[in-house]
Amino acid sequence: MASSSGASSGSGTLQNSVSEGDLQHVTDQRKRKRMLSNRESARRSRMRKQKHLDDLMAQVCQLTKENNQIQTSMNITMQHYVNIEAENSILRAQMAELSHRLESLNEMINYINSANGNGLFETDQDTQTHDDIVSSMNPWSTSLYVNHPIMASAEMFM
Repeated sequence: MASSSGASSGSGTLQNSVSEGDLQHVTDQRKRKRMLSNRESARRSRMRKQKHLDDLMAQVCQLTKENNQIQTSMNITMQHYVNIEAENSILRAQMAELSHRLESLNEMINYINSANGNGLFETDQDTQTHDDIVSSMNPWSTSLYVNHPIMASAEMFM
């Protein structure tokens, strides 16, 4: 019986060592499987990160392009604004000059009308009539105003 119990305990040790060997092998396989899984997960993570970086770079390029287009549009609009502002200043200067001329003409007409009302202008055949005086004072028919164009330029206002 001793031999059978010895054989039995020897085989138990053998079974234990085989079991420990199998257990070690299973543990190693699990570790390798976990390592491979972790490597694959890290690779996917790096790929996602690279894709995200590529998307951000594409977005930067697109936004830079849009920004350049907006700046170009703003520059063109600003140049139009400056040109229109200069033209507006010229028109204001011309309007002021024409208003001054009109005021002067109205003063002359008022003076002639008041002088005629006071009897300063006679209506004889030998003297000039009121209409002759007014027509002779027409600023558009004299060379005084014809040779003097309205002078205003953008440089005056800058």
